[in-house]
Amino acid sequence: MSSSNKLQLCMIIAASLVAVAVAGNFYRDAQMYFGNGRGQVMDGGKMIALKLDKESGSGFQSKNEYLFGRFDMQLKLVPGNSAGTVTTFYLSSLGEGHDEIDFEFLGNVSGQPYTVHTNVYSQGKGNKEQQFHLWFDPTAAFHTYTILWNPQRIIFMVDNNPIRVFNNHESIGIPFPKNQPMRVYCSLWNADEWATQGGLVKTDWSHAPFTAYYRNFNANACVVTNGVSSCNSIAAQSPSSSNQEWQTQGLDAKGRNRVRWVQSKHMVYNYCADAKRFPQGFSAECKRSRF
Repeated sequence: MSSSNKLQLCMIIAASLVAVAVAGNFYRDAQMYFGNGRGQVMDGGKMIALKLDKESGSGFQSKNEYLFGRFDMQLKLVPGNSAGTVTTFYLSSLGEGHDEIDFEFLGNVSGQPYTVHTNVYSQGKGNKEQQFHLWFDPTAAFHTYTILWNPQRIIFMVDNNPIRVFNNHESIGIPFPKNQPMRVYCSLWNADEWATQGGLVKTDWSHAPFTAYYRNFNANACVVTNGVSSCNSIAAQSPSSSNQEWQTQGLDAKGRNRVRWVQSKHMVYNYCADAKRFPQGFSAECKRSRF
């Protein structure tokens, strides 16, 4: 085979591998866990519509449990008057001392921006909230939201732009989620007692059912089965390979600049600046680098 033909074959194989990596199918990868039929798999398993009415919301979870990985999901949020509604994409373990990494999208009255609520729980303790307003309309089209979780840090991304980094600060006594496998959860539910303007604006049920759409789920991650991680079998591979880049990924100069821009222009709440809520002083990691 000529060198040009070999190159062409390699490109074809690489393209097919990439296609497999991103072509999540909800029939294969997920299952509904509440909603009594309000969640609907569509387009041959490529998309899920979650609905919320006055009786119930709906949600689905990944069939697999994971311990570290990069998790991408495209969402199109509830349009119009979405006050009181919460659309979620998050990782969580179970139990009283659970770990959790949250994207929650808090609805608002028509014309007002969604609030993107992020939080990190470890060993059952959270209180690490940061909130943002997006620089686009998240109801007009699908956008990609990413949770990258490795032993060094957690990075929240929107359309591949980092908006927040939560570093592992166990060295100064801050718990970090690293021992409990977590599933991916997605849901649409009513939380009008707190979600919109602190609960001042309630859900207008005349607009129900509310609908949010999910598609293109991809988990490039370590699957845990019976306590054994799939990454154990590939530990000898270079972490710099394309499939394992997330295992050590941090922010380069461009990424740090992007976080600075997002947080200076679009952050609307930071637990590290809420002296009224934490009069005893801020958590120790607040004094460390954001990156």
